[in-house]
Amino acid sequence: MKTMTSVEAQNNFGRLLDSAQRETVVVTRHGRPAVFVVSPRDMEDLLDSRSSRGQAVADLEAWRAQETKRTKVVQRAAVASLADEEMSRVVDELG
Repeated sequence: MKTMTSVEAQNNFGRLLDSAQRETVVVTRHGRPAVFVVSPRDMEDLLDSRSSRGQAVADLEAWRAQETKRTKVVQRAAVASLADEEMSRVVDELG
């Protein structure tokens, strides 16, 4: 990754554009990164990654919601089963 100061970037804008086609260029201001200049291809890759990550998060949230519903159904079935078992035990004790 190449680094240029903001003054260098202003004075050598053509060189900045040419450099960004080959590698990401960090433009600094007062010694700190101000912007990253990337090629269109790299930007497309970044946007595709963001989109893929967003879809993965959506898929995970859908799975989590489905698992929560499934867990509640299983818990209700377990409670119903315990209630039946408890009822049978009480009847046996009384009988």
